[in-house]
Amino acid sequence: MAPMNEAATGEALPEREAMDFDVVVVGAGPAGLAAAIRLKQINPDLAIVVVEKGSEVGAHILSGAVIDPKGLDSLLPEWRQEADRPLVTPVTDDRFYLLGPAGGMRLPNLLMPKLMSNHGNFVGSLGNVARYLGRKAEALGIDIYPGFAAAEVLYGDAGEVVGVATGDMGVAKDGTITDNFTRGMELRAKYTLFAEGARGSLSKGLIARFKLHANGEPQKYGIGLKELWRVDPAKHQPGLVQHSFGWPLDNATGGGSFLYHLEDNQVVVGFVVHLNYTNPTLSPFDEFQRFKTHPMIADLFAGGTRLSYGARAITEGGWQSVPRLTFPGGALVGCAAGFVNVPRIKGSHNAILSGMLAAEHVAQALLEGRANDEIAAYEQAWRGSEIGADLKRVRNVKPLWSKFGTWLGVPLGGLDMWMNQIFGGSPFGTMKHGKPDHASLKPLAEVKPIVYPKPDGVLTFDKLSSVFLSGTNHEENQPAHLVLTDPTIPIRENLPKYGEPARLYCPAGVYEVVYADAARGTEPRFVINAQNCVHCKTCDIKDPSQNITWVPPEGGGGPTYPNM
Repeated sequence: MAPMNEAATGEALPEREAMDFDVVVVGAGPAGLAAAIRLKQINPDLAIVVVEKGSEVGAHILSGAVIDPKGLDSLLPEWRQEADRPLVTPVTDDRFYLLGPAGGMRLPNLLMPKLMSNHGNFVGSLGNVARYLGRKAEALGIDIYPGFAAAEVLYGDAGEVVGVATGDMGVAKDGTITDNFTRGMELRAKYTLFAEGARGSLSKGLIARFKLHANGEPQKYGIGLKELWRVDPAKHQPGLVQHSFGWPLDNATGGGSFLYHLEDNQVVVGFVVHLNYTNPTLSPFDEFQRFKTHPMIADLFAGGTRLSYGARAITEGGWQSVPRLTFPGGALVGCAAGFVNVPRIKGSHNAILSGMLAAEHVAQALLEGRANDEIAAYEQAWRGSEIGADLKRVRNVKPLWSKFGTWLGVPLGGLDMWMNQIFGGSPFGTMKHGKPDHASLKPLAEVKPIVYPKPDGVLTFDKLSSVFLSGTNHEENQPAHLVLTDPTIPIRENLPKYGEPARLYCPAGVYEVVYADAARGTEPRFVINAQNCVHCKTCDIKDPSQNITWVPPEGGGGPTYPNM
């Protein structure tokens, strides 16, 4: 790639304009907006900007979501009384099921540790929570720039972070400048907070540059897939929350479902597959579609209409995988740090709390006249905070599940949570996760290939029709945002060994292997349909060769999720 101050043709680019702020926040999700709001609550005179790659606040936000209101209550205690409050449907019924191919068994709620109860929580759209927080932020005088992707971290002479630069717009596929070219801007700050969500591109680079993972376990991930449906009013039960594990996944593959009844006859159905799965022929998207055909699930959607679809990677490493959060000039907050509580399938409350915690330490540093140094007090504080307490008591659930499989690992995880609840500790200590997710695949020769049924277009669907419902769009004439380190690896290595799993783990049909035309003597080709990308980041995580790097496309590109 050409240097940032040069086009592919070698011609010099104009200098970027620069703007100075006290704090730059990358990402207008719950963590980033909570940080910005808390900073303004502490000191209304601070100059703060939030940069967001989505076309609008909330456009790229995807979560289940059953939301623990603890974070909102701490940040904006008045939210429940407001006419535009983002959460209106409290949980009314909480159910857990173990599914087999033909039926299932409801697990008694009494067996569940107290932390697994969803009563007191709300079902709703995390995207709408972000939009609500965006309105609150703007009312406080915070600048929010949607449609501008932070593409580069800016460093000072001593290697400290001094801000970010947004991506250039109007650059053609071949790297040449078009008539619509607009140079990115430098947003410089005394401190920069990175709230990009799971596997954020700049956060990934910062973790590597500053060796933030040096003393922790590898981060673990899942992929979450979600559809929003409108169902027959007779079948709708506002506030019903249902989780399951088991079928269609086998014992060795972690994951499960969520099914939430919202307001207005809307139902969210979703599926999570842990990305340490071993069979390269597994397709998370098709496992999700197959789940909906289960006899205990399918009837709910009979006569219904699918409204939207999306997918997103989820951080699952928890307590032992959270990297060091601070470095000179900035910090990680929210899912960029990995604050998801896996058994609860919740992270937004911790995202908001982490944004607030970081903001309080940054505000203190600014009060002391500091700038661009390390906010070490934030790193020292989080494990002793509500966030740390939330993650520590579930720290062994994921590694037990991975080590022993669903049938034994899940009960052991439940026992571990009970031991933490009753005795404040675990006989397992703190378990390790082991190898990263990209290293878990077995070769094709060692697995039984999975064959999926064709979609019926009524209850089950293909990837392309699903991507259409996500509102995904990218400017076609732009440099590829899915970058191959070595373009020969997909066909030369991944195809013979694994069947090229990118075509299956991608939930959006981005990757294809186009097979040879025998008559012409051509070889198979690896095709990247970047236009379809929903920004889930699964390819960046799961590719066995770590050959795919996700970088931000032109600002405003990607999905446009409504009510997701």
